[in-house]
Amino acid sequence: MLLEQVYQDAPTVRSGKHRTTVNEFTDQIPALRPEVLREATERLVELGKFDSDKILVEEDKGAILGGAVSLAAGLPLAVARWYTYAVGHSSIPVPIDSEYFSGTLYVNGIEPGDRVTIVDDTISTGGTLIALVEAVQAAGATVSEVLVAVEKPQNGGREKVEKRFGIDVRTLVRIAVDDTSQRAYVLD
Repeated sequence: MLLEQVYQDAPTVRSGKHRTTVNEFTDQIPALRPEVLREATERLVELGKFDSDKILVEEDKGAILGGAVSLAAGLPLAVARWYTYAVGHSSIPVPIDSEYFSGTLYVNGIEPGDRVTIVDDTISTGGTLIALVEAVQAAGATVSEVLVAVEKPQNGGREKVEKRFGIDVRTLVRIAVDDTSQRAYVLD
């Protein structure tokens, strides 16, 4: 499968507290091939139930995948951004402490009573997903499911999200990062 090929032996760099891969799927290095995005989208759509009203993603690395899943699932797309607009619209600020960033995300487009499917490209420490779930709850909405393309289990993010919220995080591919070779490899 193409997604596994993207991660097998991918180079890694130190990013914050952990090593992270640099690849076409999350970083567009090299440019993201449409067939990789199509495969990831199709596999996530098969994995999901989509008993929801909206899809929520974060804008940095998750938005590309989330937009494609939104189109395939026929659901509106809400986005967590790194900044807010002062135009009378109410963004939900939520603190985030992830593998890559600490600060605030601003969630737009989630309304009270919404059922939300969260889509993300990667779960590592769980920081981004924890922030997104908290934002959904702060809006008076419910998380129906969490779908993630790639999991880095060595950083325990899935377990943190499941323990804290009781939400099953479903993923497509599990990878590990070898500090010695500074390369990634696919598990399973």
